[in-house]
Amino acid sequence: MKCLILAAGYATRLYPLTENFPKPLLKVGEKSILDWLVDDLVDTTDIDEFVVISNHKFAQHFENWKNNKQKTRPYEITVIDDGTSTNETRLGAVKDIQLAVEKLNLADDLLVMAGDNVLDFSLSKFVKFAKEKNTSCVMCHEENELKKQQKTAIITLDGNDLITSYEEKPKEPKGNLAVPPFYCYRACDVKRIQEALDNGCG
Repeated sequence: MKCLILAAGYATRLYPLTENFPKPLLKVGEKSILDWLVDDLVDTTDIDEFVVISNHKFAQHFENWKNNKQKTRPYEITVIDDGTSTNETRLGAVKDIQLAVEKLNLADDLLVMAGDNVLDFSLSKFVKFAKEKNTSCVMCHEENELKKQQKTAIITLDGNDLITSYEEKPKEPKGNLAVPPFYCYRACDVKRIQEALDNGCG
């Protein structure tokens, strides 16, 4: 399994703090947000490569992080520059995922996650759950506050926990299951991302 980290956003809500520095590399305690996420996965899963997708503006910051990281932790890290330089021209998550898949010919199961989330739990249980189910999975949690529901993705499930609807930032949410940016994709489903783009996703 490989881990694809979405880090091509511009975090405009945190300006001026993130105007010239990427949010995932901001420090929380003694380590950056990205360090906390990656170190957890290295210590608790069999992920053997991390792919960081950056925008052009911050790509060198991530290259510097990669070079420093690989001095102390023996695993493969690849940084991909998606070529965008402004928030207005960003590609979006789905197109960035497909860009990485095409550039690196990724044919493995993928853990896809945003690189700017501070967690108080390990992602290892989510990875283990997806492997046990032997299917693609999304993480979800109950969110009962309407304003928060309207700022995230909301899904509904059937009796077998299969997703029946998925909406990004809905004005009128159909349910209360919010989806944070953590997804496990089977290799067979990774191949279908371009199909999703062709049908209007992203």
